[in-house]
Amino acid sequence: MPLKITDTTLRDAHQSLIATRMRLADILPIAADMDSLGFFSLEAWGGATFDSCIRFLNEDPWDRLRALKEHIPTTPLQMLLRGQNLVGYRHYADDVVEEFVRLAIKNGIGVFRIFDALNDIRNMTTAIRAAKKGKAHVQGTICYTVSPVHTIESFVQLALGLEAAGCDSLCVKDMAGLLTPQVAFALVHAIKQAARLPVCLHSHCTSGVAPFSYMTAIQAGVDIVDTAAGPFSGGTSQPPTESIAAAFRGTEFDTGLNLEGLAKLSMYFVRLREKYQSLLDPIAQRPDISVFLHQVPGGMLSNLLSQLKEQNKADKYQEVLQEIPRVRKDLGYPPLVTPTSQIVGTQAVLNVILGKRYLQVSKEVKEYCLGYYGRTPAPIDAEIRKKIIGKRAPIEGRPADQIKPQLADLRKEAEPMGILRKEEDLITYALYPHTAPKFLQGELTEESLPGS
Repeated sequence: MPLKITDTTLRDAHQSLIATRMRLADILPIAADMDSLGFFSLEAWGGATFDSCIRFLNEDPWDRLRALKEHIPTTPLQMLLRGQNLVGYRHYADDVVEEFVRLAIKNGIGVFRIFDALNDIRNMTTAIRAAKKGKAHVQGTICYTVSPVHTIESFVQLALGLEAAGCDSLCVKDMAGLLTPQVAFALVHAIKQAARLPVCLHSHCTSGVAPFSYMTAIQAGVDIVDTAAGPFSGGTSQPPTESIAAAFRGTEFDTGLNLEGLAKLSMYFVRLREKYQSLLDPIAQRPDISVFLHQVPGGMLSNLLSQLKEQNKADKYQEVLQEIPRVRKDLGYPPLVTPTSQIVGTQAVLNVILGKRYLQVSKEVKEYCLGYYGRTPAPIDAEIRKKIIGKRAPIEGRPADQIKPQLADLRKEAEPMGILRKEEDLITYALYPHTAPKFLQGELTEESLPGS
């Protein structure tokens, strides 16, 4: 069966390697060529792109999406959606989720890859329902991680839950590059045996094993894999599109992608990589097997280091990496992906810098222990939870059920500011109430590239 390819160059690849700084003006000249090749989808929106557009690029993410769709009319545009978190860092009310999804479809999104950091399907159902209502393709996502409670059987049960929720395909999201070839084969085989949906594998080359895991997953029957154009592949990004296409050329898994066309893309992105060279962190470019020890995704490593440098504690970096697995165990083994990666990482930094574990606890850790992020994969350590929240009882049920509808109140707040010129502006404000007003009033400017 031919292998399908989702190309991530326009989203995850540059998020992983150059801090999500690729400008729209640099994408549009190559967009038509990307559209003509026959990818299953182009991941071009969601994740950190929304925040980065506003905060650093002075681009309206909705305008960016519309422009991309105009230049890419044929290939479905795909976005990464953090379930009830959308593209933010906390849960939003159902009415905000529904409106965001409606507008994303209206402006050009055809495929929604929906995940939850805790693999709690309850945090994904509103977004799934809204996307299905808009007749978009929904790719339900399994965040892959390694722990005593994360087994092939548990992932299969999650796959069946996502199938029952109405998803059109499944994605195994290996955000830290932890999936080994043997497990990739076993996991894909087990999911394909149990569920009737197409399966996509998404991995990162952080540990260096992703291309080998793709090989065995393809042999096990995976339908789609995520890749990136060669100059923006490898390291903490995805395996190279060109290499995967060449490796399976002439086989039953032939991608059908034209190698000459891929070579043209590669030449374009070589020049673009040179433009953004100053943003390429050496940590993000080389394989590092220590990820098997701490499980920290590549993008989070540089964030941790910058947090420590700000406090003149860079010498504590290795201690923090050793503390992260301990905090993760205390908190019930959450997969390390936004926002749980930040929650665990920040607490590990506090524990190390203050010299006493949980002497100071972030607001997010308290809310996590109170159940506001969802059901943890394993129970939180009872003593640690008591130390953090005392006698307060964690909430029961779906976290978003605790949140009242927000759009009407947000509109009342935003209208006096004069920032609502189009319907999408209300959602931008809902997501980033501190940053959005300045952006929508034209008070922000595009950052300069270092060295330019």
